[in-house]
Amino acid sequence: MAKAMCSLGACLAVMLVVLAAAVAGVGCSTVSYDGRSLILDGERRIVISGSIHYPRSTPEMWPDLIKKAKEGGLNAIETYVFWNGHEPRRREFNFEGNYDVVRFFKEIQNAGTYAILRIGPYICGEWNCGGLPVWLRDIPGIKFRLHNKPFENEMEAFTTLIVKKMKDANMFAGQGGPIILAQIENEYGYTMLQPENIQSAHEYIHWCADMANKQNVGVPWIMCQQDNDVPPNVVNTCNGFYCHEWFSNRTSIPKMWTENWTGWYRDWDQPEFRRPTEDIAFAVAMFFQMRGSLQNYYMYHGGTNFGRTAGGPYITTSYDYDAPLDEYGNLRQPKYGHLKELHSVLMSIEKILLHGDYIDTNYGDNVTVTKYTLNATSACFINNRFDDRDVNVTLDGTTHFLPAWSVSILPDCKTVAFNSAKIKMQTTVMVNKTSMVEQQTEHFKWSWMPENLRPFMTDEKGNFRKNELLEQIVTTTDQSDYLWYRTSLEHKGEGSYVLYVNTTGHELYAFVNGKLVGQQYSPNENFTFQLKSPVKLHDGKNYISLLSGTVGLRNYGGSFELLPAGIVGGPVKLIDSSGSAIDLSNNSWSYKAGLAGEYRKIYLDKPGNKWRSHNSTIPINRPFTWYKTTFQAPAGEDSVVVDLHGLNKGVAWVNGNSLGRYWPSYVAADMPGCHHCDYRGVFKAEVEAQKCLTGCGEPSQQLYHVPRSFLNKGEPNTLILFEEAGGDPSEVAVRTVVKGSVCASAEVGDTVTLSCGAHGRTISSVDVASFGVARGRCGSYDGGCESKVAYDAFAAACVGKESCTVLVTDAFANAGCVSGVLTVQATC
Repeated sequence: MAKAMCSLGACLAVMLVVLAAAVAGVGCSTVSYDGRSLILDGERRIVISGSIHYPRSTPEMWPDLIKKAKEGGLNAIETYVFWNGHEPRRREFNFEGNYDVVRFFKEIQNAGTYAILRIGPYICGEWNCGGLPVWLRDIPGIKFRLHNKPFENEMEAFTTLIVKKMKDANMFAGQGGPIILAQIENEYGYTMLQPENIQSAHEYIHWCADMANKQNVGVPWIMCQQDNDVPPNVVNTCNGFYCHEWFSNRTSIPKMWTENWTGWYRDWDQPEFRRPTEDIAFAVAMFFQMRGSLQNYYMYHGGTNFGRTAGGPYITTSYDYDAPLDEYGNLRQPKYGHLKELHSVLMSIEKILLHGDYIDTNYGDNVTVTKYTLNATSACFINNRFDDRDVNVTLDGTTHFLPAWSVSILPDCKTVAFNSAKIKMQTTVMVNKTSMVEQQTEHFKWSWMPENLRPFMTDEKGNFRKNELLEQIVTTTDQSDYLWYRTSLEHKGEGSYVLYVNTTGHELYAFVNGKLVGQQYSPNENFTFQLKSPVKLHDGKNYISLLSGTVGLRNYGGSFELLPAGIVGGPVKLIDSSGSAIDLSNNSWSYKAGLAGEYRKIYLDKPGNKWRSHNSTIPINRPFTWYKTTFQAPAGEDSVVVDLHGLNKGVAWVNGNSLGRYWPSYVAADMPGCHHCDYRGVFKAEVEAQKCLTGCGEPSQQLYHVPRSFLNKGEPNTLILFEEAGGDPSEVAVRTVVKGSVCASAEVGDTVTLSCGAHGRTISSVDVASFGVARGRCGSYDGGCESKVAYDAFAAACVGKESCTVLVTDAFANAGCVSGVLTVQATC
């Protein structure tokens, strides 16, 4: 432990050494617990974990993501297991590529960190159908997540399969592996609260615990958000933005936080939820002040919902989550660095937190001091829970200043080593880089191909017929976003009608006699709408073809799997000018799932596909059109994205790899929380969000991640788009995401480090060095009370360097400057 009189920088250096030593030798053979913490090989341990989901990245990314997590002060990695990804069809398994879960855990082991295995198998996770395979609905008598043999048999079979794979690979702690905890079920409280399910839910959750423990994995089983009716042989944990006030209702269970939400997911019609760094640090420090011992960031790296994996409905392809590592795996500063410093301090006092006696002392409303004592040593936390006022707290004769909504940690109860609201780490603004490769994309040579709709314009060639309107998810078994409903009718003479379709689908296209007569999509959250389109019928046989589409399936809520999609039940009617209707709901309907291009796998660009090109001109704003172009991979190792500005809605592939659904035409709503961000006070998301939102009035998602492993080096890469609704690909571009501006704030006596990171990028200029900056944000600061001395010092130390460190001295301050805080901004 650092001496009381050391400088802050020296204290942190010592703490980093302690943390490195603690993490370097991770590995244990026995795992148990008591009321204070997990016990690993007989020692109580603090566990600081982060969620990284293997299917939301690529195997080539895993080692770097895990390495950065460990360097950020984590000693554990947590992941869900994705049932519908591993068993997309019953008893047909997928453990290849980014679903190679054993390889992922081996990478965790190679890095020397612990692992937390969250089998579920229901995971929520904003993942399609909450991770549950849609084919389960075909099993007679099944009820999801309730006490019934059909569901329990399938759930046990999958759980046993995953456990066996982990055992065969020696991944559990008792085998010398990294896994120290396993989870069964997930966030079950919502289901248990349904009055009609109480008894069945009780029987089911106890069955889950018994089934899990029969697996003999040698590590404790946990259930998160299971505060009511906790089975005796599992450990319940907390999920949420804050868990410092949560305690298990059993005194023998340690206080564990399995999901600390670092941000929030994004819907197609919503802005981005940005949880302030200071607030996350406040929540974590409060948790450990109040006897916490295991904390997991959800997410530490969010990643990308490749393919059709995004749930919701209407959850975007990006699952960035405002995590410490951004969607592409870059450090999100200052969040990453500020939390790293917090982890260092916490790990430096691990023994005293887990073994020491403690006492909480209230210093008036919303101010508490907690003192931990072990033998002759002590460590203190001081929190200020006011969101509108700073406070001074005197402890053992020394007065400490605490900003509003902050926690200070004093490893020796004398010197503040960390305050959650005082960020010393640089802020980094990521930008889209302009390069020669991207300039070439302005001259993409596109070819195109129409989606073959002709076979679907009659009702003659379907997979089967029914005299009713069927539910879409069951009918397609979710093998496609699309389902065709087709019927015909005889009509005498010509007639004008309104085609009326009531649907619970997410979008609908209507064709009459081969012509598109209407299209509509549902507003988010209200997935029932009515399409009304004027149509003309001719004498004789007329054909009506309805294409229903989904945009991700529900993943949360009571009986969420029973919520319908598609034109189930209808009605579908033709209404004439007098209001009389021809009801087609019980007609003979012909069904076909998917599009012709999906069956032909056009996205794989197989030989024989007939792409069209007319002197480099292509049709635009044409629904149901495939586009293709080629591009060279950008040089270097920077993150690559494809900018799909100008397109409407569809799916993108690079070299046959799906980047996911795109919908850049869907603009985020303007919400009150977009117009200010104050870290002080409780952070909320979704409909309760009141602050810290970005991107209002902008495309919900314009950039789509292209992992480097998807790209070919030294040869052309193929980009294929399926444009469903009609867009213009002329503005599509391939770009790289790099550091733009780097900024930092510091007081006299602090050291400031600016870094452009790896890949040889250097600081090109110092833009601002001033005291009292009050306007703008990093990347667009308006200077105030500029300091020429500070500017010259940073310019000399930093320009032309990948990184630099400058000590802030009294000489930097200008006379008359109100603020004692220096702000510096540089460009990479």
